[in-house]
Amino acid sequence: MTEETIGQFKNSFYYGSRSDMNFKFLKDLPDEQVENFLQELLWELGDTLDDGNLERIIGHIYQYQQKGYAGTGRFTYSSSAFTRVQLPINKMRFALISSSGHFVKGQDPNPFGVENMTQKQAEDRITDFIRLEPELISIPTNTPTDQLGVRHGGYDVRGAIMDRNVNFPIDRLNELAAEGVVGEFASPAYSFVGACSQMRLQKHALPRWIDTLKSEAVQGLILVPV
Repeated sequence: MTEETIGQFKNSFYYGSRSDMNFKFLKDLPDEQVENFLQELLWELGDTLDDGNLERIIGHIYQYQQKGYAGTGRFTYSSSAFTRVQLPINKMRFALISSSGHFVKGQDPNPFGVENMTQKQAEDRITDFIRLEPELISIPTNTPTDQLGVRHGGYDVRGAIMDRNVNFPIDRLNELAAEGVVGEFASPAYSFVGACSQMRLQKHALPRWIDTLKSEAVQGLILVPV
């Protein structure tokens, strides 16, 4: 067996031999922090064996995820668009856009012409995805749970499969509309794969998407980043 450095070990979780979207953050931690993470995780596991409390393990992982993802982003913005809401929320028509990678089964966008691409294949082609202009996928707001698929090379989709509302809160928004909290939930909702070319997203895709939403008389937009 070939010996492995801590650097090689941590990098293997980032689309490497141990590719794991939940632990790819290890790549961005200094070697010493990775060692601390693993040592402390074993301590937490030992305590959990005694009392069955899993919350400490979840909290420990979240703590180090925050450290790993805390680096400065590649894109900076000097200002942000802001339009003050002029109407009561319960009188407004809202739409949903998520970068979660959802789609209606039977209407798979087949990225790169690959039919029925698996999650593993999406992860393997992440470098291709981040060069690609994103495609906005329409999803009727009454789509049954068993008719909704999800695939995204940038995160572990298991949570989204268990509960689509984790990052595509279509059911919650339907409930808010039914209760009168919001005036209306516009159909369709939309999703795209957020692991895409950010320049093409900003310069080419977004202007078209905005025109689409305007044509649908949308007054407010729920954005769910992944």
